[in-house]
Amino acid sequence: MSEKPISREQRRKAIEQQKKTTNKKKKPSGPSWIKRIFTALVLIGVIGFIFGAGLFAYYASSAPEIDEELLRDPISPTFLAADGETEIPYITAENRTYVNYEDIPQEMEEAILATEDNRFYKHSGIDVIRLGGAVVANITGGFGSQGASTITQQVIKNSFLSNDKTLKRKAQEAYLAYQLERKYEKEEIFEMYFNKILMSGNIYGFGTASEHFYGKPLDELELHEMATLAGMPQSPNGYNPFKNPDRAETRRNVVLSLMEQHGKITTAQKEEAQAIPIEDSLLKEEDRQQTVATGEYTAFMEMVEDELEALDGDISLDAGLTIFTTLDPSVQKAVNEAMSSDLFFDEDVQSAMTIVDTKTGGIRAIGAGRDYSGDVRRNYAISKDRVIGSTIKPLLDYGPAIENMNWSTGQTLVDEPYKYDSGQEIRNVDGEFLGTMTVREALYRSRNIPAVKTLKEVGFEEASDFTKKLGLDFGGVYESAALGSPEKNISTVEMAGAFAAFGNKGEFTEPHTITKIVFRDGTTEQVVKPEPVKAMKDSTAYMITDILRDVVDTSIIGATGKEAAISGLDLAGKTGTSNYNADELRDYNLDSSSAPDVWFAGYTTDYSVSVWSGYPSRKYAIDTASEERLLAQRLFKRVMSEVSSPETERFEQPDSVVEKTIEKGTSPLKLASAYTPYNLRKTELFVRGAEPSQISEKFVQEDLDAPSGLRANVEGQSVTLTWSYGGDADVAFVVAVNGTTLTTTGDTGYTYNGLEAGIPYTFTVTAVTDDQRSDPASITVEIANSEEPVEEPVEEEPVEEEPAEEEPAEEQPAEEQPAEEEPAEEQPAEEEPAEEEPAEEEPAEEEPAEEEPAEEEPAEEEGTASRRGQTVNPAQGQDNANQGNGNQGNGNQGNGNQGNDDQGNGNQGNGDQGNADQGNGNQGNGNQGNGNQGNGNQGNGNQGNGNQGNGN
Repeated sequence: MSEKPISREQRRKAIEQQKKTTNKKKKPSGPSWIKRIFTALVLIGVIGFIFGAGLFAYYASSAPEIDEELLRDPISPTFLAADGETEIPYITAENRTYVNYEDIPQEMEEAILATEDNRFYKHSGIDVIRLGGAVVANITGGFGSQGASTITQQVIKNSFLSNDKTLKRKAQEAYLAYQLERKYEKEEIFEMYFNKILMSGNIYGFGTASEHFYGKPLDELELHEMATLAGMPQSPNGYNPFKNPDRAETRRNVVLSLMEQHGKITTAQKEEAQAIPIEDSLLKEEDRQQTVATGEYTAFMEMVEDELEALDGDISLDAGLTIFTTLDPSVQKAVNEAMSSDLFFDEDVQSAMTIVDTKTGGIRAIGAGRDYSGDVRRNYAISKDRVIGSTIKPLLDYGPAIENMNWSTGQTLVDEPYKYDSGQEIRNVDGEFLGTMTVREALYRSRNIPAVKTLKEVGFEEASDFTKKLGLDFGGVYESAALGSPEKNISTVEMAGAFAAFGNKGEFTEPHTITKIVFRDGTTEQVVKPEPVKAMKDSTAYMITDILRDVVDTSIIGATGKEAAISGLDLAGKTGTSNYNADELRDYNLDSSSAPDVWFAGYTTDYSVSVWSGYPSRKYAIDTASEERLLAQRLFKRVMSEVSSPETERFEQPDSVVEKTIEKGTSPLKLASAYTPYNLRKTELFVRGAEPSQISEKFVQEDLDAPSGLRANVEGQSVTLTWSYGGDADVAFVVAVNGTTLTTTGDTGYTYNGLEAGIPYTFTVTAVTDDQRSDPASITVEIANSEEPVEEPVEEEPVEEEPAEEEPAEEQPAEEQPAEEEPAEEQPAEEEPAEEEPAEEEPAEEEPAEEEPAEEEPAEEEGTASRRGQTVNPAQGQDNANQGNGNQGNGNQGNGNQGNDDQGNGNQGNGDQGNADQGNGNQGNGNQGNGNQGNGNQGNGNQGNGNQGNGN
């Protein structure tokens, strides 16, 4: 049977039905993907949980066993000196009063719980709610920004674990806290915490703290006193009410607010307790007891504690740490001895000092005061309430000028009447003005006006930026800051660290007392010493150092730090003195020589030392008109002498610095010329590439014209010389024969008698003034044996008495022979010493050395120069000082061939040898190779003694 045909309408309906069915099958596809994502997340969560649980179990399995002895007794830290071996005796766990739980006042417990763990009695060792808040804080503020440790966890951490914030430590802490809660009652755990916690210094437990700070047991404490103690564990030294009453009071008020927040006290009780000054009920100073067994290292170790608290991480001194410090016991001993020495002029004056390793910044010793004992003591070494005076000048004024403007040590400044922008006059300590001077002189003399000018030229912001790189915060910097009065003061610690950078080629390391910490396990360690930073260029550091060397140079007039000088030790330093204002002088009945503070900061390549001296109260002053002003320098010298080694390295000049001799007062600086007066020549330091190249022409003088038309008219045994002179100068003429001065005359003619046949006579005529000489004109005559005179004029040809070009200060004319046929030793007559011809009145012609340089040469190329920054004098350092006369006392008598006793150094001692300083003149022959060729001077004058010795 055939099938019944399907109509078109039926096919259409069938297709529509099929589409609907298909659509229904597709709809569940959306929810299917959501389920897959959810399933994946759950799977990841499960895997993560399993992994976390496994990791937690792994960490927990390596957790230490709970030891009840460790739970109840704090573990004292071990402190090691800088050598890493010597133990420093300081904190012990024995200073402790143990309190049982039933003896703890309820208000005391409530104050602690409100502050440290309000849900203590509701959790099982881990507070999940508090943990959640800490997680949120750590996500927003970074891992470790907020802790969630309960009291139970704190007991565990301080008893068994290190303080590093790692997952392992947190896992072990949580595991052990849970175990502790299972093993001990809540009251027992609280008792452990109450007696174990570090309160301050070596004070453990609230019971001990009650006796220490209030002199009474816990059950006698009032609410505000309990709140003070409850707030201390967060920062034991920071909230110590003896040391920091303001901080402690602020913390106490926070605790009282928390107690009110958690319903432990009423608002009225809170406000009443907050209104009580924290110092009202503290134990009086005279009743307090010394808690540290030895005071030898007390000040240093207190700084160690403060540094520990400031470190990142939760580090507790009762956790069995080994702490490596920077203390050098031998240096500390030297400081302690100095602070108890007889250098102090009365019983009340105080001093403080800090010694820092120049290279590392490690604090080697601290002098906190003359008697740093008792529980109420002031560490003057870290105090910042004293004006530092002129010790600021290298830091804020001249250091930035050299660093930012490439100033040299010879930069020209003017010490003159000057005022602040406000119109107030600025004065120097001596009330005088010294005029033009170099930066070097301004700093070693500690002149005030040049310092203010320098700071203003540098700029306040730039100067402040420079000091910040040295770890100094002066706050606002303005004009008077140049002299030591910025908005904020600094301590001896900061000052020693800053000056160390000058001695360490410009590298600064923040002063510190700790290098590393090793935790209880003996393997985990934390290196905490700061890294060095480049604070300035090595050129700046060395140039400042070189100037500060002059501060302690006993040979320099005006140097302010001579009392601190140590023979054989290369050191640099700066003095400082503060002053009173007019109102204080009147109110305290003081005179103008009074000063509240005197400072000295000095350093070598090994140590940087900063010293302050003054009275605890500004009502009492140091007399700067007496030796009282030298106290800081003398303390520095005593300690630095004790701790320094004879092998201490010298400061080394870097390649970035060059020396040049400049003419003082030139602006911009110019090199000294050969004509620059010696008192204006200064050898100074420059940043390489910034040194001057132009030579000063200020003192350059034109050469005198030489005499012209020299003629010789011979009659018998006499010769008459005539010449003319066309120059404008008012001159005299030096007449010489064969190198021997005959006369000095204002005439243009001269007659010489006594000619002998067969002997050539060379006559020279030189024009001279008080400080100049011309080239000589010369002529040679000879009477022949036939009685016929021979005239050999060489009228305009000079004898070439020119000094060596490279060494104008020596001006040696030995090579300048009058004529080619004449021997070298027959040189101008000015070499003849005056004593040879007393009747002829020889004047300054015998000292031409410094008047006749061949050309302008930079002064640094001259013969000898004195120490940097001092007058350059070519006569210094030579065998003698008879410049230009040489042969004093014997002078080649009878031969006239003195050679050239004016050869640039005047110490000739022989005249004829072209080198002058041979120490024995013309050793045994006098006229070596000289021009007495078979003539009148043979066998004479210089035989056997020459210029006996050296002419001096």
